[in-house]
Amino acid sequence: MPLVVDEDADSHMPFLEANSSSSSSSSSSSSSPSSSTSLKRTGERNAWFCGIIARINFIKVAIVYTITSAISIRAIQKSNCYHDQGHEATCRYGSTRYMVIFGLIQVIVSQIPDFQNMKWLSIVAAVMSFTYSIIGSALGLAKVIENGEIKGSITGLPSSTAAEKLWLVAQALGDIAFAFPFSLIFLEIQDTLKAPPPEKITMKKVSIMAVCITTFFNLCCGGFGYAAFGNSTPGNLLTGFGFYEPYWLVDFANACVVLHLVGGYQIFSQPLFADIERWFARKFPESKFIHKNHTLKPLPMLPFELNLMRLVFRTAYVALITGIAVLFPYFNQVVGVSGAITFWPVVVYFPVEMYLTQKKTESWKTKAIVLRVYTTVCLIVILYAFVGSIRGVIVARFS
Repeated sequence: MPLVVDEDADSHMPFLEANSSSSSSSSSSSSSPSSSTSLKRTGERNAWFCGIIARINFIKVAIVYTITSAISIRAIQKSNCYHDQGHEATCRYGSTRYMVIFGLIQVIVSQIPDFQNMKWLSIVAAVMSFTYSIIGSALGLAKVIENGEIKGSITGLPSSTAAEKLWLVAQALGDIAFAFPFSLIFLEIQDTLKAPPPEKITMKKVSIMAVCITTFFNLCCGGFGYAAFGNSTPGNLLTGFGFYEPYWLVDFANACVVLHLVGGYQIFSQPLFADIERWFARKFPESKFIHKNHTLKPLPMLPFELNLMRLVFRTAYVALITGIAVLFPYFNQVVGVSGAITFWPVVVYFPVEMYLTQKKTESWKTKAIVLRVYTTVCLIVILYAFVGSIRGVIVARFS
């Protein structure tokens, strides 16, 4: 899995520019063998650590997607209930069965070979994402216009004590960190790109577009939602029932969320499936359980190859993820923890270190000092967010 885009389009190992044959021959006078070896070891350690972080990210995103999908399915049922029985009706539904239903869907979908490589999957996911983001923003704006005022305040949600306010801020920072989860999937996308043009040029354009579009919709949903409902703003704008009507539009938006997350779950899980299944294949090269495919024909025109190893492992994985989601079905708190876990190393630390390494910037230079101070400050903030979010989960679990 690549961490940086090297000058050589076929290179996928980070921090090894000084160790490549071409670089070593042209820069032998300025780079000693010991420094090249040290650089290589640093790159290998960073690559190993980033690989661990990436896999943790895939797992936590699957947990959050399971929780979110169940909440959205439940919201559709509640929306219909409120429409039929009135806004004051007691429409309470649990989320466990919806998580189980979502898990069963993922068990089936995960058996489709190369599901994550289907072009239509990315198109459907993008369309669904844009759709529910636009609907959420539009409903928030419409509510502001209907109210005739902008609710809320610059200080945000009030709390009984200063300490409670600090914990709420910490959890909010974790939620914000989770709002940009694409950084790790970029590594997977980058590994599939073909040159020319060089991967780094393509990825730079894509990353700028992704950050701008994501930021725009996050600001619209968050800003319009808070302006519409003030201190009573729900954690999830489409499921917290600030909006009752038009109920069909709320239902449609939540259906788009579910469809998006069905595909998104697989996009984040398939790389993990592939890594672990490749490891088993190398470890047990003679095992028929792992290597033999069984051809099934549920329909004459649609033969399907079933691998027992894939069936057992992926089913067990989905079951584990679903079980964790059932134990901790707390949307805002779990999102905060998830965002805080992987944000700093992947979004802050590694990009800064790779930049300084590629540019060969000495540690005492002003640019290096400023960037490392920035990295340290971000680490302190994200640790604060992590602790606050963990506290939120504990409080929600035992309250």
